Amino acid sequence: MTTNQIGILSGIIAALIWSGFILVSRLGGISELTPYDVIAVRYITCALLVTPIWWLHWRKKRFDIRLIFASLIGGIIYAIFAFQGFSQAPASHAAALLPGLMPFFIIVLAYFVNHERASRQQWLGVFIITLGIGLLLTPLWLSQAFTLGHGYFIAAALCWSLFSVLVKRWNISPWQVTISLAYVTCIVYLPIYWLFLPKAISWSAWESVTIQAFYQGVLASIVQVVFYVKAVQSIGPSSMGALMAMVPFISGISAVFVFDEPATFSLIIGLTLVSGGAWFAHSRLISRRCFGQ
Repeated sequence: MTTNQIGILSGIIAALIWSGFILVSRLGGISELTPYDVIAVRYITCALLVTPIWWLHWRKKRFDIRLIFASLIGGIIYAIFAFQGFSQAPASHAAALLPGLMPFFIIVLAYFVNHERASRQQWLGVFIITLGIGLLLTPLWLSQAFTLGHGYFIAAALCWSLFSVLVKRWNISPWQVTISLAYVTCIVYLPIYWLFLPKAISWSAWESVTIQAFYQGVLASIVQVVFYVKAVQSIGPSSMGALMAMVPFISGISAVFVFDEPATFSLIIGLTLVSGGAWFAHSRLISRRCFGQ
């Protein structure tokens, strides 16, 4: 397989895990656990699992300032925004806002941070995605159903987009990202969580803790990050951001059935436009036939 093919395959795997992440995170958001509990479970599990890898290959290497900064953005800050959102807004809305806003944020940030220019095709794809998000948010805004949770999702998308661009700029490897996200988050976050933040973890919540530990700590924090960063390095953050925006239709429609969320006309069309715009921005066939790129 070529580097580009490996990057696309890695991106697809990351996108599928992301789809499940949205559903499992909403499940945690409506469970007895607090958002702060879910963050703690996620990164404690991840840190324990990557410790043997760190000990064998990375223990003599220092965490430089770039790794720490990227980990704070893509770890603690992103997680706080995202999981607060999952506790306050529907998963189907998260499906559109989290991965849907990433292409726009990544293209803009990649231009200013990495001096990468997006193609006309990518901009048109982002325009279609923006129409979909606007179609979803406008009825919420007019009916005063737009909540702080929706704002948290927007902030989380911005944090993850900045994290993606920095990973590309600083050429951080997948395992460097995974290990630093786990350890930096635990070292900085856990003392604050233990001393000051509300907690609801108990033996009676073992089922919720187990589900969150497996998906958040193993699949989302390790497997997904490795594939995501591999894709970013192979096909670039702009293309990866467009590919990740294909998540909305999968997770959004699934959320309607799993959580019995309302399948409104604006939601269905919005999710379709977001995913269609992502495919448009990423399709090489369109690029060759319409733009000669």
